[in-house]
Amino acid sequence: MSPTTSKNSTGPAAFGQGQVTFLGAGPGDPGLLTLRAVEALAGADVLIAEPDVLEVVRVHARAGVSTPELAVVDEASTAAGVPVLRDAANLVMEAARGGRRVVRAVSGDPGLDGNAGDEMLRCAAEGIPFEVVPGVAAAVGVPAYAGVPLRDGSGADVRFVDARTADERCWGEVGASDATAVVSTTLDTVAAAAAELVSCGRKPETPLTVTVAGTTTRQRTWTATLGTIAAVLKQAKVLPSPDGHQPVIAVVGERSAGGAAERREQLSWFESKPLFGWRVLVPRTKEQAASLSDQLRSYGAVPHEVPTIAVEPPRTPQQMERAVKGLVTGRYEWIAFTSVNAVKAVREKFEEYGLDARAFAGIKVAAVGEQTAAALVDFGVKPDLVPSGEQSAAGLLEDWPPYDPVFDPIDRVFLPRADIATETLVAGLIELGWEVDDVTAYRTVRASPPPAETREAIKGGGFDAVLFTSSSTVRNLVGIAGKPHNVTVIACIGPATAKTAEEHGLRVDVLSPEPSVHKLAEALAEFGAARRAAALEAGEHVARPSERRPGSRRRRTT
Repeated sequence: MSPTTSKNSTGPAAFGQGQVTFLGAGPGDPGLLTLRAVEALAGADVLIAEPDVLEVVRVHARAGVSTPELAVVDEASTAAGVPVLRDAANLVMEAARGGRRVVRAVSGDPGLDGNAGDEMLRCAAEGIPFEVVPGVAAAVGVPAYAGVPLRDGSGADVRFVDARTADERCWGEVGASDATAVVSTTLDTVAAAAAELVSCGRKPETPLTVTVAGTTTRQRTWTATLGTIAAVLKQAKVLPSPDGHQPVIAVVGERSAGGAAERREQLSWFESKPLFGWRVLVPRTKEQAASLSDQLRSYGAVPHEVPTIAVEPPRTPQQMERAVKGLVTGRYEWIAFTSVNAVKAVREKFEEYGLDARAFAGIKVAAVGEQTAAALVDFGVKPDLVPSGEQSAAGLLEDWPPYDPVFDPIDRVFLPRADIATETLVAGLIELGWEVDDVTAYRTVRASPPPAETREAIKGGGFDAVLFTSSSTVRNLVGIAGKPHNVTVIACIGPATAKTAEEHGLRVDVLSPEPSVHKLAEALAEFGAARRAAALEAGEHVARPSERRPGSRRRRTT
């Protein structure tokens, strides 16, 4: 995909000029950024983004990128003499004149943003090279996420209307046609837009869908007709955003939305995800939580990572230093890693000594599970042994070969581990005939309490589910943040963790069939799917657990 470049662009390197990339950030889902957009963000010196897309794009920018705050200019502020920050156009031009690479990010597609178009003209007038990276427009992306095709097999006409700028002629043309109309409007004016279409010739019984917060996990869609949409939104007790201008996309027409509720029920792939919109607490370190959080997002959840332990070096590092030197000098036949943190501890010690993965040559390497194995591969080491069954110390022992003096020239195993690890693996290896250097590679200590807002959400029922991956995560979370509210779904990785949760007064709702974090997430998704199916069968609104807590009101859809 090639970006569109201005005809006077000769590249910033030629004259030491800056360059501006006008970038579409899409309608809200960070996954809708294009590969070219991610590439441009990684090379930016200055990132100038609309407030509603800043968090979407900033994660792909390099550390230290400048992100000047944009002004929100309104007549009331100006009249009152409120200091106004510089607007986007001036910020873009100033940075580009200074020879910097500027990314100007807007929601949707820059070709549909009038301000971006004006800024492009200013760049062209001053001879500043620029390029355009298209994005997914909300008028196209939101209906796709709502399960509302804009065309059927007959290839019906589609009209796009921006209710903020539409005049009488525009409304008249759309009202008189039978084309599918995609109307960009706001939550507080959608009923007025529907009435405008009826007054211009559309039948009141014409079906429509209205989607708010499209492509995000706050998305919600209502199906109605032009004549009933006001009553449907009132009955649903939809709360508008504080400023009353929350954007929505309404799709009007017999072909697109028709068949209406029945058809959308078949095509609503996004909002029907098993954990759609669930806020799930993941009490693990960020490194450990990454793949688990990605899996939860694939189920529609919003993961919130809260570290319950902090990892620190051992109090006396000499034992670890001797073991690493012994690894290099041929003291060990095997090294066994029982956690990602153990891999990290050994890797850091290697880097301290100027060593790399080549130091493992001739040594057999074992990993307790898939995540630990992945951390080793990232280090450049392919493990020789990973449990074929249960991913635990017991599972590792099941596959570990007994010491054989004929085939094993060395009888010693290096076991770098946490200070609080159990003796199961050590005892099992000794029973198999191996000598074990059981070395404290790192210490685990209770993490600092999370922010007050998070603690209140935990105790007040603001989270829909909590995943407990060990007994220590139960004890530590309760210790630093308090006990989760009784409406929160409690999911545990195994019987021992469940027992600890129950000892702390928690009701365990989900138990993983295997001691694996990914199986635990799967089990939670199955639980969520069952709850959803039961609600639909009973004709009820599919509510998240947090929405059912006593005294709770439906949250704003912002």
